[in-house]
Amino acid sequence: MTGTLPLRDILLALAVVAVWGTNFVVIRIGLDHLPPLLFAALRFVLAALPGVFLLARPAVPWRNLAAYGLLIGAGQFGLLFIALRGHIAPGLASLVIQVQVFFTIGLSMRLTGERVPGHQWAALGLAAAGLAVIAAHTDAATTPFGLGLVVCAAASWAGGNMAAKRSGARAMLPYVVWASLFSAPPLLAASFLLEGWEAIRDGLLRADLTTWGAVVWQSVGNTMFGYAIWGRLLARHPAAQVTPMALLVPVFGMGASAFWLGEPLPAWKLGAAGLVLGGLGLGLLYPRWRARAAVGSAPT
Repeated sequence: MTGTLPLRDILLALAVVAVWGTNFVVIRIGLDHLPPLLFAALRFVLAALPGVFLLARPAVPWRNLAAYGLLIGAGQFGLLFIALRGHIAPGLASLVIQVQVFFTIGLSMRLTGERVPGHQWAALGLAAAGLAVIAAHTDAATTPFGLGLVVCAAASWAGGNMAAKRSGARAMLPYVVWASLFSAPPLLAASFLLEGWEAIRDGLLRADLTTWGAVVWQSVGNTMFGYAIWGRLLARHPAAQVTPMALLVPVFGMGASAFWLGEPLPAWKLGAAGLVLGGLGLGLLYPRWRARAAVGSAPT
C-alpha cells in the first residue's frame, strides 16, 4: 500500500462518486413517468436479475441479507424516491442524505459501547447547523416532508451499513446483488398497495427510452459499477484514503442538478452545503490528521 492513491485509482474513485452524485438527477428524470415505489422496485429487480445467476451467494446468513435488503431497498431508496417526486430538490437530497455518516457512527458506537469523541460532536454540530439552514428555507421545491423523508432514508442507509459490517462480506457486489432479492418484493407490494394498479399501468405505458435508461442506470451504473469499483478500491487501499472521496458526491449531485434541471444555488444553499460538508470532512479527516500529527511529534 502506498501513502497516496495512484492516479488511475483516483480517477476510478472520481468516476464512482460522479455516478453516485449525478444519480439523483437520473432518479428525478425517471420519476417523470414511473411512480416512486415502482421505480425503486424495478431498480432492485434488475440489480438481482440476472446477477444472482452469475455471482455466487456470499457466505452470510439469509437473515443478514434480508436485513440489508429491507433497510437499503424499502428504507433508503423507497423513502428517497418518494421524496424526489416533488418533495425535495435532487441537489439538496444528495447533500442531506450524507448525514448517514453520523447515523452510522452513532449506531456503531452504540453497538460497541464506545464514547463519542469530541471532534464527532463538533462535526455533528456543523452538519446539524447545515440541516437547520435548509429547514429554514423550505419552499415548494423542498418541503419539510421531503427533508424528513431523506433524513429517514439516511438513517435506513446507516442501518444497512451496520448489517453489511456485521455480515463480514468481503465482496460487496455479490452481497448487494443477493440482498436485492429482499428489496424488490416489499417495494412491489407497497407500490400495489399505496400507488395502485392504475398508476403502475399508466407509468409503464408512458415510460420511454429515457425512463428505462434511468432504471437500467440504477442497476448497472449505480450498483454494478459503483459497488464493484468502490469495493475494489477499499480492498487495495486503506479506507482513510478512499472514503474521503465520497465527500464529492453532493458536489456532483448539486452541480448536476443545477446544470440539467436548473436547480438554483442561492447563497443559503451553498452555505448549508459548506456546513454539512465541513461536518462530514471533520468527522472523516480529523482522526487522520491527528494520527499524522502524533507520528510527526514522536521522538526519533
